[in-house]
Amino acid sequence: MIIATIENLMANVADVLMTPVLLMILAMFVYALYAAGRFVALWLLRRRNTVAYRLALRQGRAEWLPGYQVHNYFVRHPTACEDELEVFALKKLETLRMATRIAPMLGLIATMIPMGPALRALADGNIQGISENLIIAFAAVIWGLVIATLTFWPASVKKRWFAAELINIRKLKELA
Repeated sequence: MIIATIENLMANVADVLMTPVLLMILAMFVYALYAAGRFVALWLLRRRNTVAYRLALRQGRAEWLPGYQVHNYFVRHPTACEDELEVFALKKLETLRMATRIAPMLGLIATMIPMGPALRALADGNIQGISENLIIAFAAVIWGLVIATLTFWPASVKKRWFAAELINIRKLKELA
């Protein structure tokens, strides 16, 4: 009796979670598009200032250059230690990394919630109920994976960029 009540309560709470999970997936999709656009803009800035950045490094100068976020943080805070610079870089990547990891989880949650009603519809012989619930289930996981894909690539490339900037900052500190 108590177990049946707990099961019903968990099923009802899971049904209530469907709307917030779908809204979060939609919001994360908008964020993923925004992040992809910001990444392209940052890539263009870095590409435009690559020659100036390399020249400044060769000459041992630490000057502010658009597109080089960790380097610019070092220029503004020349006494920052390596740990501070790494924390700054991680902070810059944090939202992208979280979106990459959370989006598939939300997609899986949004896939599993409609499976209960779909299985109930199957037991009742309601083919239309099964298909309606499975459409939502599969669409949600696809959206989650698309969001993860859109955010994974910029997160990976930015991580490499920031690591290279940290190495170059270390070299600049050794020259000073």
